[in-house]
Amino acid sequence: MPSPRRTRAYPELERVLIAESAIRRRVRSLGREIMTAYGDEPITVIAIINGAILFTADLLREIDNPVRLDCIRISSYRNNTKSSGRPRVIQALTLDIKDRHVLLLDDILDTGRTLSVVSKLIRKKRPASLRVCVLLDKKGRREVPFDADYVGFSIPNKFVVGYGLDFAERYRNLPCIGVLKPERQVLG
Repeated sequence: MPSPRRTRAYPELERVLIAESAIRRRVRSLGREIMTAYGDEPITVIAIINGAILFTADLLREIDNPVRLDCIRISSYRNNTKSSGRPRVIQALTLDIKDRHVLLLDDILDTGRTLSVVSKLIRKKRPASLRVCVLLDKKGRREVPFDADYVGFSIPNKFVVGYGLDFAERYRNLPCIGVLKPERQVLG
């Protein structure tokens, strides 16, 4: 019998954009693509948190390669629905990534600013390689030229929450990804 949580409606959402089952299938597929690309090589995964934490946990379960994990914390949205335009490193990397194969994970690629800044920081540390994997790609918001090597889903230019994505630190725990109702996009 399904749990009530999995069958309840999400009144804070205008609509569900990507269902939980579709996310699971695509994450599994991304894991296979990544393992094919890296072969048996060890991978250093760097997750941009907090947003990518759920995606990272699920994706790592789909990768059989030896994996080292580090996290970097960046601030760009604060409590808004639009990026501040100036990503700031709040917590830096702790692992040595020189001559390592690095896979950078993020929840969403929208303006391109955050991933551009983080990629430059990583390249300065001279990894053997750098690939980028994002769950969502919102090309309609791109301000800085940037493309990910692996993309879970391309989405329209809507403000989305769920599966790690938030508004003012809320809605991260939704198992799906949905468009947040405009009236919910205010602090209160």
